[in-house]
Amino acid sequence: MRKINLSETTVLCCALLAAAGLARAQEFPGARSEWKGHPRYVFQFADRPVTVVTPAKVAKGKPWLWRGEFFGAFPMVDEALLDKGWHVVYMACPNTFGSPDTMERWLKLYEELTGKYGFSRRPVLLGMSRGGLYVYNWAAAHPDKVGLIYGDAPVCDVKSWPGGKGKGKGSPGDWELFKKVYGFSEEQALAWKGNPIDILAPIAKGRIPILHVAGDADDVVPYEENTLVLKKRFEDLGGRMELIVKPGVGHHPHSLQDPTPIVRYILKRRLK
Repeated sequence: MRKINLSETTVLCCALLAAAGLARAQEFPGARSEWKGHPRYVFQFADRPVTVVTPAKVAKGKPWLWRGEFFGAFPMVDEALLDKGWHVVYMACPNTFGSPDTMERWLKLYEELTGKYGFSRRPVLLGMSRGGLYVYNWAAAHPDKVGLIYGDAPVCDVKSWPGGKGKGKGSPGDWELFKKVYGFSEEQALAWKGNPIDILAPIAKGRIPILHVAGDADDVVPYEENTLVLKKRFEDLGGRMELIVKPGVGHHPHSLQDPTPIVRYILKRRLK
């Protein structure tokens, strides 16, 4: 039997310790606090605050949920995935409607998390309400960097919200802000072809699964003008989409009180 010298033993011990460390959540820079019983880190990156919530034990492959907007709002799915070893990530770029500038910042964060921290190269994207604009813009531009899209009463057409050009009540202030962010006139905003319903081809080609949860009484982001239009167009392109309709429910509350159907779909269908 070959004898193992001290240097080999040291290397072996270091390797075992490193492997064991992979099962634990890695620490991040910035201020540490707790969120829902999990360590939360908030730090500046690409001139924006970033929140990363870490699980007690990291799941194989370091899967993560990336929120487009509203960190901490109706977090049932976030909590369930954290308990299964996922990270939850949010970059605060509020009121930018998934603009090109925001997407550039997202790319930098994606490269940081997948490169430096070893996160999965295909995060699951959560687009809640206007967050739908963020996640669909990202998925259309980077279909190879998405595992699944989970839309929660998502905005899929700005003419519906914030424009209020259909059956929804819209938001005049947000409509003006949207035009300002993108540098659009009224006519340009109405003719814009960057809506989620308009940019589905690369997402369908990438075979990215989509799940939407929406209330059929939503008068803010009417699901007939948003989710149903997107579903038809996506399926016409050969895509696969699951829809959970909440009868009699408006724009709020988001998610499901029992998130099991959402979590089950994510775990079963996401691309890895």
